[in-house]
Amino acid sequence: MRISAVWDFLSSPCSEMLELVQITILDEDFHVTPVSEEEHELNNRVPSRPTPELKFELDDEGDTLSNHNSITALLSSKFRDIQKRLKQYGIESPRFRKRLVSKWESLNYDVCENVLYIKEQEKYKSKKWVTLRWLSKWLVMFSIGIMTALLAATIHFVVEKLAHLKFDLIKHYFDDCAKNNCLYQPALMWMGINLVITVAGAALVTFLQPMAAGSGIPYIKSYLNGVKIPGLLTFRAFVAKTLGVVMSILGGLACGKEGPMAHSGSIIAAGLGRGRINFCNGKSISFYSAFRNDHEIRDFMAGGAASGVSSAFGAPIGGTLFSLEEAASFWNQDLTWRVFFSSMVACFATNFLISAINGDPTKLTDPGLVRFNAFKFDLKFDLIEIPVFIFMAVIGGLSGALFVVMNYKLTVFRKRYLNKNWIKIIEAGLVAMVSAAVAFGLMVGINDCTDKAPFDSHAVTAAVYCTDKKHNSLSTLFLTTPEGCLKALLHDPFESHGPVSLVAFVLIFFLLGVWTYGLSVSSGVFIPSLAIGAAWGRLVGIGVAHLMPENPNLGVNSSLIKQLDVGKFALIGAACQLGGILRTTISLTVIIVECTDDISFGLPIMIVLMISKWVGDFITTGLYDMNVEVMGIPTLPFECPPLCDDLRASDVMSHPLATFKTKEKVENIYRMLKEETFCGFPVIEDDPMAPGKGKLKGLILRNQLLVLLKKKIFCPEGQVPPRNITIKDFRDFYPVYLKVSEIDLSDEEKSYVMDLKPYYNPSPYTVEQKFSLPRVFNLFRGLGLRHLIVTDEKNMPMGMVTRKDLAKFRVGSKRGLVKIEQLKIEDK
Repeated sequence: MRISAVWDFLSSPCSEMLELVQITILDEDFHVTPVSEEEHELNNRVPSRPTPELKFELDDEGDTLSNHNSITALLSSKFRDIQKRLKQYGIESPRFRKRLVSKWESLNYDVCENVLYIKEQEKYKSKKWVTLRWLSKWLVMFSIGIMTALLAATIHFVVEKLAHLKFDLIKHYFDDCAKNNCLYQPALMWMGINLVITVAGAALVTFLQPMAAGSGIPYIKSYLNGVKIPGLLTFRAFVAKTLGVVMSILGGLACGKEGPMAHSGSIIAAGLGRGRINFCNGKSISFYSAFRNDHEIRDFMAGGAASGVSSAFGAPIGGTLFSLEEAASFWNQDLTWRVFFSSMVACFATNFLISAINGDPTKLTDPGLVRFNAFKFDLKFDLIEIPVFIFMAVIGGLSGALFVVMNYKLTVFRKRYLNKNWIKIIEAGLVAMVSAAVAFGLMVGINDCTDKAPFDSHAVTAAVYCTDKKHNSLSTLFLTTPEGCLKALLHDPFESHGPVSLVAFVLIFFLLGVWTYGLSVSSGVFIPSLAIGAAWGRLVGIGVAHLMPENPNLGVNSSLIKQLDVGKFALIGAACQLGGILRTTISLTVIIVECTDDISFGLPIMIVLMISKWVGDFITTGLYDMNVEVMGIPTLPFECPPLCDDLRASDVMSHPLATFKTKEKVENIYRMLKEETFCGFPVIEDDPMAPGKGKLKGLILRNQLLVLLKKKIFCPEGQVPPRNITIKDFRDFYPVYLKVSEIDLSDEEKSYVMDLKPYYNPSPYTVEQKFSLPRVFNLFRGLGLRHLIVTDEKNMPMGMVTRKDLAKFRVGSKRGLVKIEQLKIEDK
């Protein structure tokens, strides 16, 4: 290509696309290579060569157009600009799913075996103390189950009573105004009630504790993986979560209370484990401090999450497996028994409390907040139905992947443009109003009348335009809580819901579910997912019932056969949809089996859950994993990424290191803590011949140094500190650690010296610099470490391996291809 042609091209409006490319001209050819933004800015500082003079003309609106193909060039440049913006916003944007956020820190699972720890252990070397500690753990687990059940029963009672009053009021205006042509009144009333309640719930979560938004399961999963989540387990989060979920459901949002129960149970577990309740302004009530460390709190939280799921679904085994499969990263047999014990206690206590609320405490027929209830007949399946189930599983995987992709796009949009508190509250109120308006529009626009009594005798039904004692079929789906909607789709008679109503419900509720998940409200995605799947599964059941109306293997009449088939396919659809969105298999299978009280149907449920997971994973990750990736939380997988055998510890470690001597000046410690963000510092033996270098003596944590400075455990050189410090002094600051800004030191105190020998860990885990990455990963992951020091052959620290250094290597599969990527670590 000639040079003149290149200049003509660069002078046209199309040259906007070349902002970040470098042009290299060799003889008659030129090559285009990408350059970084930094190189682009540097190149812009160099005076450019003179551009040939061009003549332009103005259009009617004053825009410039070139004299050669002006309209085509302008449209082309505008299209490229839009395409560029869409690409920056799209799924490959490195700002979200391709990054780790530096603010997330690890938990301290490793025991600091310093002098203070050894001195404390000497006091408790007796069988009596070991037995007492063992019994205390079981007692805490029992208390977790009881408290979680009490919370679940309270939320259930409040939601059911208030929701029934709300929908009774709307039904009354519906029936009256349908005759008097004033249907705008129930519409405005419905939207107004939803708006007020939802805005109150969103304001509570947004301003009191933002960590209470959503179901909380992605955060719980990350915490149990080893990541510290500030504000997740506080008393403020508990208040915002419990009150917020009640308001979210009463506000008419497409959400459920079952997911937040796992978060609420975890908060209860953490509070009981710490033996202290922290209130506002630093005030707290303390009972005991024996379990105030990350290792014990992690175990209690596993029990709390399992108890929350167990009380929500009445599924103690499913709750235990959920905590094992979805959440916990470190497990042992003793912990399994304690978690199962807590789940059983929560299930039994919830059953007793809800049965007592219903007037018969000895009947014990309500083991959870939502039960799929026993079907009229045992759920059976024929071999010919397996291909239909597989087809439904594929639909569930595809629709679940679509749900995740759409919600991801919406999440990115929210983080970029809807990140102010008042905007979050307005969006929540808008979604609540739209939910009411759409439900009202469907009930008025689709005149699907039926005379079949709903499954729930207490269900609220509105006639709208129906006559002859019939009611609108959509009223049983919208004038109820999400749990009531799910039960109606599973158990209502065969003729209760027509295909048109079900199609409209699936489309609208799917979009509302995508829009609702991620709002600044306390909400869960379990029940909406099950309801969406049950609706289109019921559609499939209606189609199968019309194709095969008779079943000679069953000695019942045709109407009961249809009723059984439609409920069976609705259950399969619910499982497929939930599996396609969340991608868990074992725990969901057990939860659904326990909820239906029919173990014979476990095989098809497991089949469809596995296939829906495989289909969904072929396209994108699960919903919870997507949220973790968007937040940039450095979670570690169970195995090291493949193809990393050639990497060594020296290749992935963070360096240079900030180190301390065994006796360090207070001024140096204070300055280091103020300037650096490191959370762990190697302690070295000072070498006069090489300042700043020396053999490794131990490891001291940032929060330990802050406590020592706060307690003023230092003195002039050669003297003894004026006071002693114990392990209890460090536990008093757990888990709300100090900040450097809270430390006040005088100039004289900064000249003092601090002896670190009694406080640092003299036996930290170390590896030699030639350790391969798989061995480093297995050691780090298996022991739940926070810091792994890399040393040379002389035992001198060279660097530090932390969670982010390992988490930045991520392996994933998409469209059948396995890929390994290195994430960027950036500040948020």
